Amino acid sequence: MKLLYAHQHASSLRDPEGYWGEVAKKITWARPWTRVLDTSRPPFYRWFAGGELNTCYNALDRHVEAGRGGQVALIYDSPVTNTIGSWTYGELRDWVARFAGVLADLGVAKGDRVILYMPMVPDAVVAMLACARLGAIHSVVFGGFAANELAVRIDDCQPKVIVSASCGIEVNRIIAYKPLLDGAIALARHKPGACVILQRPQQKAEMVAGRDRDWDAEMQKAKSAPCTNVAATDPLYILYTSGTTGQPKGVVRDNGGHAVALCDSMKTIYDVEPGEVFWAASDVGWVVGHSYIVYAPLLAGCTTVLFEGKPVGTPDAGVFWRIIAQHKVKALFTAPTAFRAIRRDDPKGELIRKYDLSSFKTLFLAGERCDPPTLQWAQEMLKVPVIDHWWQTETGWSIVANCMGLQGDGGKPFPVKPGSPTKAAMGWDVQALAADGTEVKRGDIGALCCKLPLPPGTLPTLWNAEERFRKAYLDDFPGYYKTGDAGYIDEDGYVFVMTRVDDVINVAGHRLSTGAMEEVLAAHNDVAECAVIGVADEMKGQVPLGFLVLKAGVNRPHEEIVREVVALVRQRIGPVAFFKQAIVVKRLPKTRSGKILRATMQRIAENQEFKQPATIDDPAILGEIAESLQGAGYAREGLKVAAG
Repeated sequence: MKLLYAHQHASSLRDPEGYWGEVAKKITWARPWTRVLDTSRPPFYRWFAGGELNTCYNALDRHVEAGRGGQVALIYDSPVTNTIGSWTYGELRDWVARFAGVLADLGVAKGDRVILYMPMVPDAVVAMLACARLGAIHSVVFGGFAANELAVRIDDCQPKVIVSASCGIEVNRIIAYKPLLDGAIALARHKPGACVILQRPQQKAEMVAGRDRDWDAEMQKAKSAPCTNVAATDPLYILYTSGTTGQPKGVVRDNGGHAVALCDSMKTIYDVEPGEVFWAASDVGWVVGHSYIVYAPLLAGCTTVLFEGKPVGTPDAGVFWRIIAQHKVKALFTAPTAFRAIRRDDPKGELIRKYDLSSFKTLFLAGERCDPPTLQWAQEMLKVPVIDHWWQTETGWSIVANCMGLQGDGGKPFPVKPGSPTKAAMGWDVQALAADGTEVKRGDIGALCCKLPLPPGTLPTLWNAEERFRKAYLDDFPGYYKTGDAGYIDEDGYVFVMTRVDDVINVAGHRLSTGAMEEVLAAHNDVAECAVIGVADEMKGQVPLGFLVLKAGVNRPHEEIVREVVALVRQRIGPVAFFKQAIVVKRLPKTRSGKILRATMQRIAENQEFKQPATIDDPAILGEIAESLQGAGYAREGLKVAAG
């Protein structure tokens, strides 16, 4: 029987210790906690203080010991290498224990850091869990990151060992990782004691004598390592996210709160039971990959899918449906940008009808705001609930979600409101605040903030940067965590995340959301994707400028489409928006996780110098954007890319 959302959420805010103490019984503890919530040093709160556990044990060993070792734990599906494989909980545990032995032989122990610079292969999952098994702290860096960005992370977390691979494989190219790794180590002040290299058959890497170890050779001689118990408050991993200063922020995730929150979320939010198949179409280099490819499904005893491919081009826009049908996926979690790409290539959903999707019950979207047209297209084509939910690298799991495992109104989840990820998840007290820290009126845009203490599984601090943690997230709104997003809460308690705070533009004294304008542009029948930025203007302060990517097969004059979207914005938002110009482009610059690089586009439009983002998917797109802007009368001096 499903519990009522209202009862659960109210309980999680009224009595967080009682609520989370009960939830924590789903996890196996080596030593029970002395306090569910340690409030002795606000605003630095700690969950399950005094408790001890091992995350790898909870993700693998306990399921095997409970008699479920023969259940499939991990499915690997790689259309770029034409490879499909699967491993049971028993097989995965043995593989992880053996690689933990490799790391232990190289001197890795509790509290040591290990950087993982890996492609989307099962060995990456194994390496993450092996670190957790030893009580070591892993820091996964997205495979293919530039050498200087990797060097910064090496110097910040000072790994004892780096685990990498010879190459990564994209749709039509091979990316050699080893030269990037060698370059990063040469740049870094800190030098790792050893590197373990997985040699992929597609490309072999040259090894550095005395430092580099071959993965397979080390595995052949290693012995299985047991689990090492750690404090619930000890770090499990460090995950770097972009910082406004250019220096990445090392988000810390603890062991205890993380295990409790993520295990619980599989049922509460995603309504996926042990033994059912869950697929997060992300990358282990991002927080979604950490939380919902690796840890949450395995903690909850589910089967998880690891996908090495793209939503289009491997081989076509039907690959998602093939995987769902072939592996009997119950729930898919991906980014809206993936669905915009699929919709662009297959606007009528013809490829969907080729596959038996009877196992598929729910689509979850996150990573960037889900525009209503994309949500509505997915609903119409898939005939399943399409659930937007909002969270961040820092939070590790949902801030706001339509909790599919709980009853909302009328004995079922809440009705979807396009543009909203629905209501605050368990333990989250979300408020829209004015600059002075007071709540704005329902329906008015404010800074979206979360009252402290945050629930388990969220960041307790930044790696070796406690003061930076305070300044970045806590100082602007005392007693709250500042998300950096702007939005509003309606009369029903639905949260609408409209844009980043930095993307609220000021047009002649009117504060306007670029996200609201993007909603209007995306509603046009010919538009597949869009973005709106604010550009400096002498008279208005800022004026909005739109970018449009058209659907496949649209052959109408661009000027005609631009006139129509300008009229739409005027009709739906009003003349106050001063939206008068849009540019049709072939594609938008994005990070590898699918986030549109709006700030970079703005700097190009304003002829400002910018640093090329390390996470950019394809740097050549910036030149295309600059050319389009120059054609429209912007960026007349061309690109001004900062060194480094």
